[in-house]
Amino acid sequence: MNLLTTCHQLKAIKRVLKITALASLFSCSFSAFAEPTELKFSHVVAENTPKGQMALKFKELVEKRLPGKYTVSVFPNSQLFGDNNELSALLLNDVQFVAPSLSKFERYTKKLQLFDLPFLFKDMAAVDRFQQSEAGQSLLNSMERKGIVGLGYLHNGMKQFSASSPLIVPKDADGKKFRIMASDVLAAQFQAVDAIPVKKPFSEVFTLLQTRAIDGQENTWSNIYSKKFFEVQSDITESNHGVLDYMIVTSSTFWMSLPIDDREVIKAALDESVALGNKIAAEKSDLDKQAIIDSKRSKITYLTDGQRAEWVEAMKPVWAQFEEQIGKDLIDAAVAAN
Repeated sequence: MNLLTTCHQLKAIKRVLKITALASLFSCSFSAFAEPTELKFSHVVAENTPKGQMALKFKELVEKRLPGKYTVSVFPNSQLFGDNNELSALLLNDVQFVAPSLSKFERYTKKLQLFDLPFLFKDMAAVDRFQQSEAGQSLLNSMERKGIVGLGYLHNGMKQFSASSPLIVPKDADGKKFRIMASDVLAAQFQAVDAIPVKKPFSEVFTLLQTRAIDGQENTWSNIYSKKFFEVQSDITESNHGVLDYMIVTSSTFWMSLPIDDREVIKAALDESVALGNKIAAEKSDLDKQAIIDSKRSKITYLTDGQRAEWVEAMKPVWAQFEEQIGKDLIDAAVAAN
């Protein structure tokens, strides 16, 4: 190899190093000015509810812990998607996080119908014990084959009946129309007392009640107060007959596309946000109930043990009706949590 060849080689190496350095500098500069990835969180309730507060806390924590990498846009009150199409939007990646009520997953798994069974859980403490158990945690993964990843449970509270006339014993529901979520179990629950279940989106409930297109509905104190259902319902029965909880979910495709370190930070932020949401749910249940009492817009009926037993007896057959779909082992585990 002569001296001239060596000089040419050195010049070529220098050119390559310069190009590499410029490319690296350009890449760093581009990264510094790259737009953060937007994560959309859609839900159907008001911002002052446990779910609404949880979503805002999640936004705060993600943007604080992964600054410049992600922004979280929260869309409450069905602004982006209603409760009938938010899961479809999730699978299309039009939104990255949603928190539907557990009833909304019926088309993806029959196991979560468990939470709609009437008079299954004694109180929210029992619900929490079950959800944190091995059986409860396994349900988070029950929709992976359908492309949905469960990230955690969020409480709202125990459900109460409301109507345009008193509901004291099961025969009082005879012939009345009740709005329900899209759930076969909830439909069977009302059919068990000869009522007429009407599947309608949450966003339409106030108008349906106000116009008397339906006679009543079932919901938590938090939702009854925040959505002003108590202003258009003369009677509320403190039945505590069911639970209204949510599952925060994302799509498998989106979740696995994130760097593993980012997933861990986002999951930790979500867990912390859910803990706050559950704390707010417990507090708001009592506060919102009292606010409804103070408003004097609705009369609240408190069932005696005998009256409650009548409702349980009328609705308990629904358990056997859906036992095969849900699984007796899951029902037994839920009962044990009481």
